[in-house]
Order: sequence, then C-alpha cells, then structure tokens
Amino acid sequence: MILDSFRLDGRVAAVTGGNRGLGQASALALAEAGADVALIGRTAPESTLEQIAALGRRATFVPCDLGEASPTDLHAAVQSVIDGHGRLDILVNNAGTIRRAPAADVTPDDWDDVLTVNLDAVFHLSQAAGRHMLDQGSGKIIMIASMLSYQGGIRVPAYTAAKHAVVGITKALANEWAAAGVNVNAIAPGYMATDNTAALRADPSRAPGILDRIPAARWGTPDDLKGAVAFLASDASSYLHGTVLPVDGGWLAR
Repeated sequence: MILDSFRLDGRVAAVTGGNRGLGQASALALAEAGADVALIGRTAPESTLEQIAALGRRATFVPCDLGEASPTDLHAAVQSVIDGHGRLDILVNNAGTIRRAPAADVTPDDWDDVLTVNLDAVFHLSQAAGRHMLDQGSGKIIMIASMLSYQGGIRVPAYTAAKHAVVGITKALANEWAAAGVNVNAIAPGYMATDNTAALRADPSRAPGILDRIPAARWGTPDDLKGAVAFLASDASSYLHGTVLPVDGGWLAR
C-alpha cells in the first residue's frame, strides 16, 4: 500500500537545531512517522525530547555547538548517534543562524559565524552521515535551504551565500551518492514565522510587502514543513535526488 512507503518505523534520524521552530517540527514529523530521533545541538531541547518520548519513540540528545565544533567534533557527533542507536538512516541539516546588516557593514566575525553554522557544519555532518549511509547502502539526507537560495535578499549577504551553497552541496552529493542508495535533497522554506524572522515580521516597512506577495496570504508555520520532511525521509521519495522542494505558500510562483 502506498501509505506504507511513508512510514519510518525502525529508522533512526538525526536533526540539528531541534529546540524550536523548523527543527522541532522536523523532529516531531519524523517521530510521528515512526522514527527514533537524535537531536544534535548546543543545548538540550527538553520540550522536543519530551514530545518525541510521548509519541512512544526513543529520543536522545547529542551535545555539539555547531558554531564552535571542528570537523572532527562534527564527525564525532554523528558517530555518537550511530553508537547510541545502532544505525543512522536520516539526517536533517536544519540548524542555522542569521546576522542582519548592510553588506558594507558586515564584519568578518559575522560573516564567519554564519558560514560556519550554515555551510561548513552542514557539509561535515553530511559527509560523516554519508560515509555511514554508503556503507549500509541506504540513507536520506535533507538540507534546509531557503528562498534566499534563489534570491539575493536584503541585509543578509552571508546567509544568502550560505543558502545558495547549500543547494550546490545538495546537488553535488546527490550526483555522487544516488547510485549507492543515498538520497540527498533539500527543502526551501518560504517566509516562516520563526525566531529567525521575528525582526523581519516586526519591520513595518518590509513585513506588509512580504505578506502581500505570498499567494497563500499568510506566513508559514513550522508545522507546514512536516509533510515535506516526512516525505523526503521516507521510501516514497526513493527516486528523488538533488531536488530542492519549495514550501513557500506560492512565493516563487508569484
């Protein structure tokens, strides 16, 4: 039955940045579909862990500050998931950070901080997970891209650069790993009501213009991402490789 192909029973997922927002929604979607979930991040996401456990799934926390971790640390975090759960089937690279400033005023530290979390950590975690998945002959890696993977944005040059690069990494890894049974795809969320967009939603000069352009006539919510995450993590998406799936309320169609 087709619905069976969406089930994730017996699978293990790792999600970065699962405290709230899109990361929490992604983790809960995977658990609701049947997966056990390991959450990788700087601080323990107690609420997310409790909600996953309430669903009857195993939830664990792997401490790792993506802004400070070396490539060795990131590989070790993935290995901790494998050691603790016995396998790894799904990786969701969700964690991200953003710094807003005119391009002329962006500091080297702000540039480096954004690229470290949003790009460098994404590659090293994917590399570590990919090695394991290649050995087991299956796996799903889901990148969280952005509308700014397509556009330039305003006052977020480092974030835009990173999210463009995330799409490039998605396609590059898919080209190499598809034949080995590892699916690498991305989701490009539209304008979502999360902590990262709080300043934007509060900006009286920009927020109305953004909302007016969204055909769905509302900002997205973390729950709007759940279906896409569960789909790309499941066997139902077995022939999708290197795809970027917009979940944007129609923003790109406008």
